[in-house]
Amino acid sequence: FNFIFYHLQSIIIFRQIFRRITLSTIASGNNTSKEAIADKVKQLINNHKVIVFSKSYCPYCIAAKDIFAKYKLKDYKVVELDQIDNGSEYQNVLEKMTNTSTVPRVFIDGKCIGGSDDTEKLDRNGDLEKRLREVDAIGN
Repeated sequence: FNFIFYHLQSIIIFRQIFRRITLSTIASGNNTSKEAIADKVKQLINNHKVIVFSKSYCPYCIAAKDIFAKYKLKDYKVVELDQIDNGSEYQNVLEKMTNTSTVPRVFIDGKCIGGSDDTEKLDRNGDLEKRLREVDAIGN
């Protein structure tokens, strides 16, 4: 009887240890994953003169992308958050960076210029083209 009790206790202790290790590994994996996504978002922003974080079905995103389509941009990237893995995590990172959760989020030369309305306003008054030329984003 002592033998069975000893093994039963060992199994229970082993399960508790295994559970703690598994839970801590999962928790740290999520943190690493979130950090990796934050790094990826920052890298994308820094590696492209113009980048739009968008959702393919969003009318505001489509409007912003249509504005940029009329310029011959050298280094233009669109990230469709609804079509990539972890898109919602990308959006969470963008919310922390820009204090808003809406899309599109438009960046020119590493700086957020806002969303669709901001892009339209800058385009209407000529400041968008001016900024794009200042950062050498428009091709010949």
